[in-house]
Amino acid sequence: MTQRKGEKPTISIQEHMAIDVSPGPIQPIKQISDYFPRYPRGLPPAVPHQVGQAGPLRSALSTSSATTSATAVAESDRPNEDSLDRACAGASASLQTTKRDEEPDVEGYDSDDSTTLGTLEFSLLYDQENNALHCTINKAKGLKPMDHNGLSDPYVKLHLLPGASKANKLRTKTLRNTLNPVWSETLTYYGITDEDMVRKTLRISVCDEDKFRHNEFIGETRIPLKKLKPNQIKNFNNCLEKQLPVNKTEDKSLEERGRIMISLKYNTQKSCLVVGIIRCAHLAAMDANGFSDPYVKTYLKPDENKKSKHKTAVKKKTLNPEFNEEFCYDIKYADLTKKTLEVTVWDYDIGKSNDFIGGVSLGINANGERLRHWFDCLKNKDKKIERWHTLTNELPGSLND
Repeated sequence: MTQRKGEKPTISIQEHMAIDVSPGPIQPIKQISDYFPRYPRGLPPAVPHQVGQAGPLRSALSTSSATTSATAVAESDRPNEDSLDRACAGASASLQTTKRDEEPDVEGYDSDDSTTLGTLEFSLLYDQENNALHCTINKAKGLKPMDHNGLSDPYVKLHLLPGASKANKLRTKTLRNTLNPVWSETLTYYGITDEDMVRKTLRISVCDEDKFRHNEFIGETRIPLKKLKPNQIKNFNNCLEKQLPVNKTEDKSLEERGRIMISLKYNTQKSCLVVGIIRCAHLAAMDANGFSDPYVKTYLKPDENKKSKHKTAVKKKTLNPEFNEEFCYDIKYADLTKKTLEVTVWDYDIGKSNDFIGGVSLGINANGERLRHWFDCLKNKDKKIERWHTLTNELPGSLND
């Protein structure tokens, strides 16, 4: 093949491959895909070549120092197949390294935390006098991006363990498109007893809200309530952790369905037990609208004549009803040691059977706070004793609505 003076040398793929393999050590035969490289995502169209790595063809075809200089300058603007391959490989490795090292730079995100899930700042206060646990969710920092835009729509939800259920779930509002949300929101659990503070753990979860699919879990932290001192605010700034397993061996009959405040008083003048149904809190939602229509029934067992049933009024569309109703049971003081007070909460439905929400039993056969409440009533005649109790999904006795 003749070459005119001043023209750049051209060479076919076959000749190029022949020069690669002969003479010298045998190299792997190139595939056709090697001549049509696929650039990594995000790589700019113009791939920089590596200057100073001329192939054997270029040195073989240079005939004079002037021609070599001109050819080198001209061909430095167009990389050959070898330099292109090497450039792609180097750029791909560099891109992967960059992806591993880079962090989302959104809303001033510059977290130095040791976790990739982020941190959560909050405070807890146990109001012993009012049996309330106040949880103030302040802010989060450096949350893990969960959406395609590199951001998240985070919210915080709370559960009390053991016995976690929808009834004792509280949640904050959702903040859109942020990795550093500031809620400054206080959520309150009512009906928290000293017994709860000893055995309960507060689980705080951060999640990403999605409109068209299931919400995604980001991270969580757990605080044993026994770490809190009554009436003292304790601040936390915790790293979020991966989702921890829940103890599946936990008795499902202990699933919490809400709280109820009950008052007991033995009236010595009338020789009767006065039972007060004051209010409920965090009841389980039984209706499709996310609420219930609750009412309360009480029985004093054993009840041979089946005349001990009392029932409150129905409170419409609420999970935190206030009843403030009292019922009297005519009974001798000495007989109270043989009796059990059964309290059940129901959801009223029209045209079908009412749904059982939860129940609790007080008496000598009870334990913990329920037994203590009963004994305090017996020891303090003519004094009203008010206590919060946890409702469980275990139906006391064999009651029918």
